[in-house]
Amino acid sequence: MTTGQLAHAAGVATDTVRYYERRGLLAAPRRTSGGYRDYGPDALRRLRALRRAQALGFTLDEAAGLLALSRDVHADAAAVRERAVEKIADLDARIAELQRTRDALTDLADACGGADTTRAECPVLRALAEPQD
Repeated sequence: MTTGQLAHAAGVATDTVRYYERRGLLAAPRRTSGGYRDYGPDALRRLRALRRAQALGFTLDEAAGLLALSRDVHADAAAVRERAVEKIADLDARIAELQRTRDALTDLADACGGADTTRAECPVLRALAEPQD
């Protein structure tokens, strides 16, 4: 299948396919006599697996590492589980940070009097103007 067909089947942009190929995440496909890339079904499976891993929160490099483990005859599920557990901890930390940020913004928004508050009195604008530690 062509780059466009592969991209469409995987639900990504053609630039994504080319980028993954440049990064070595997709093997360089054979070329047709006309010079067009001709991807096989393995490329589609790999591209979909990379996208699913990213949807689960893994970076592109982490996703590639997981796929490498799937091809490693010496790897076991414990290595995959360890990476998943690490990602869960990372996500938990990010969720906690987002919650703290949300709480701080909620406090600022609640303290803002809206139409009854001048810009100089606005706690949101004051917080933006304060230097960060």
